Amino acid sequence: MTLTAAPTDAVRLLIGELEDVLSATYPPENWHGLPLDAIFQPHLRFFVATFDGAPAGCGGVAFFDGFAEVKRMYVRPAARGQGVARAILARIEAEPRAAHLPVLRLETGDRQADALASTAATGSPTARLSATTLLCRPTRSPPASSSKNPSPAAARHGTSATRVPASACFA
Repeated sequence: MTLTAAPTDAVRLLIGELEDVLSATYPPENWHGLPLDAIFQPHLRFFVATFDGAPAGCGGVAFFDGFAEVKRMYVRPAARGQGVARAILARIEAEPRAAHLPVLRLETGDRQADALASTAATGSPTARLSATTLLCRPTRSPPASSSKNPSPAAARHGTSATRVPASACFA
C-alpha cells in the first residue's frame, strides 16, 4: 500500500473508473465525490493498492474535528474478492487510530452493492442503505453531541449515523 501525496497516473486511472461507475449509477444531483484535486489536501491521506504489480484500488481518509471519514474508496472489478478492499480499509483505519480519533465514518450510496457487501464483511451494518455508517466508535460513550455529528455529506442529505459494536472498533 502506497501513501500518495499527489495525483499519479494510477490515482487518475482509479478515480476515473470510480467516477464512471458513480456517474452511471446516480444522477448528477446525487453524486458528491471529492474532485481529484480535493483528495490531496493537508487533512486527507490517500492510498493506492497494487495487485500483481497493477493499480488495484484506492482509498483515503479525511480528518475532521473529533472524527475521520473514508473518502473515494474503490477496488477495480478484477481485483475484487482478493482482499484488496480489506487491506485498503485496514490501512485507512490505522490513520485515525494513530491520531487518537475515536470515530471513523463511511458514506456510501444505496446502489453500490459491492461497497455495501465489502463493509458488511467488516461487521458494519451498511446494508441499511446510504446513511453515514460509523465503522468504529470509541470504547466508552462519547458526549451526546459528538455521536450525532453527521459528516458534511450526510448533513447535506439529512442522514444520520449508525453504530457498530465496540468489538469492531479501535482498540
